[in-house]
Amino acid sequence: MMTTATLKKELDAALENILSYWLDECQDFENGGFIGQVDYNNHKHHRAEKGAVLNARILWTFAAAFQYNNKPECLKTAKRAFAFIETYFYNKTDQGIYWSVNADGSPKDTKNQIYALAFTIYGLTEFYAVSKDKDALELAIKLYESIEKYSFDPLKKGYLEAFTSDWKTIDDLRLSEKDANEKKTMNTHLHIVEAYANLYKVWPNTDLKHKITELLETIEIHFINTENGHLRLFFDENWIEKPDVVSYGHDIEAAWLLQQCAQTTENAPLIERYKKYALLLTDATLEGIDEDGGLWYEFDPDANQLIEEKHWWPQAELMIGFFNAYELTRDEKYLNIVYSNWDFIKKYVIDHSNGEWIWGVYADYSPIQKDKAGFWKCPYHNGRACLELIQRIKKYEYEKV
Repeated sequence: MMTTATLKKELDAALENILSYWLDECQDFENGGFIGQVDYNNHKHHRAEKGAVLNARILWTFAAAFQYNNKPECLKTAKRAFAFIETYFYNKTDQGIYWSVNADGSPKDTKNQIYALAFTIYGLTEFYAVSKDKDALELAIKLYESIEKYSFDPLKKGYLEAFTSDWKTIDDLRLSEKDANEKKTMNTHLHIVEAYANLYKVWPNTDLKHKITELLETIEIHFINTENGHLRLFFDENWIEKPDVVSYGHDIEAAWLLQQCAQTTENAPLIERYKKYALLLTDATLEGIDEDGGLWYEFDPDANQLIEEKHWWPQAELMIGFFNAYELTRDEKYLNIVYSNWDFIKKYVIDHSNGEWIWGVYADYSPIQKDKAGFWKCPYHNGRACLELIQRIKKYEYEKV
């Protein structure tokens, strides 16, 4: 029978598996930094472009891992990620971040996607917390200032999605082909506030604290659908919604992450509201959990149809979100869902032969043969899930004594 102690032990091993994969398989010793793509068959694509989000998430993961395990190779890898970002992704002229670079580090897609700037801040601040490298903090603050200068909408609030490298308007605002081409999105706002909250931990600036509070209030007004407990995903600049799918992974990620961000504000009423939203979003996510414990990817309300795939990252976020709900309520049903989901992950998602986690599985459990490492396949969701749960279980077990 699964217990929190057993879960913690297994997560510790899973974290080591993830970190080892990125150390052993993904470092680019020819061009620096990390290889842009490792495919499902574990073939390395040395000439693949390198994404800003991938590198920022690697930076965050190894910095956070070092804070937990104090292993020198984790700090060394975080330093490697920081050096590559500072040298090749940072646009010094315009104080932005290139969306992607070529394998050799030369600029490829030079747009300023605010999502990428946010993740870079997230990684830089986690790195600063363990390294005290002032260059990392200074760069994080510069990127924060760029977001506020160019992306923030002072009239209608919220943040605009993307710009050219020199901060002019751009036609294609999308993160990926599957996204709606709209100017204000839930995904970007979620990760801006995540980044700002992490920045505040190492740079307790009064204006920044105000921005975090304002952002959470904006998210509360526009993105949280209190009628059905799901997130609204896409809006134009005037906050006119473009209805889209239900994203179960984002629902459950936002459930715990927004509560965590609210706690940095020390605003008691806001924190209490976000604890309630955490449970609202978590309970709504129950709709997407299959009998096998896995979380379906998305639901299309117009077609009344599930997107019958179970990707790696919603599973990781489910474990944190439902454990967070258990912490808030002490209702065993939430903890049992964590156990069930972890069993699903071990059976279908962890690559026991080659390391790391695969992209996911289809309804018939056949593997989704997409990247093991790449533009969107990073160690951040699953690495963070292990780290978050290990720390939360430690706290829970301490409180039981």
